[in-house]
Amino acid sequence: MTIRLLIAVVLLSSFIFAQQEKGVDTQTKQIRADSDRIGSRPNDVGRSFDFGKGKTKVKERLPNPLTVVARRDVLIENIMETLDEMKLIVDEASSRKSEGLIVTQPFVFAKGSVITANELNRYAILPDLNSIWTRGRYTLTIEVQSIDGIRNYVSVIAKIEGRTESGVSSEWTTLQSSGQAEEDFLRKFAEKIGINLNNESDNQK
Repeated sequence: MTIRLLIAVVLLSSFIFAQQEKGVDTQTKQIRADSDRIGSRPNDVGRSFDFGKGKTKVKERLPNPLTVVARRDVLIENIMETLDEMKLIVDEASSRKSEGLIVTQPFVFAKGSVITANELNRYAILPDLNSIWTRGRYTLTIEVQSIDGIRNYVSVIAKIEGRTESGVSSEWTTLQSSGQAEEDFLRKFAEKIGINLNNESDNQK
């Protein structure tokens, strides 16, 4: 009787164990099937997208000096009009228009410690980002140099200055130009005389 009871218990245990294994295996297959369906959906978030293959439009800077086919007097006239549109005042005492040299008065492009540092960082290479900059200004020196009887070079140099405050005194410091002020003028001038500025190129990033 005891032996029969033991055999019955063993058989019952084997049956229960087999059913559990079958249930787990069935559940596992179902999970895998569901996963495969999710991975094969056309709108799967894991799918890679093509946003132009990393291409971005990069605006190249104009050459400085800029080669222009026009008479010097015409170029001087257009330079003066461009400066006027940019709200830049010509320093008549320092300029020699008959020789193709035009110098502007200092133009203040930033005031206040909140925005000056950021604006200066656009126009200049700041040596010390911890300084308290309260103003930024630049002066342009534009020169028209003849190449031959038809072509001329138009070059521009920007003198960038930033003013710092120490609480007791303030001073203007000359900074290295980043080239942005020169670029701003040359683009405005080129548009003025009708030069095609479609020089953007696709660069791989």
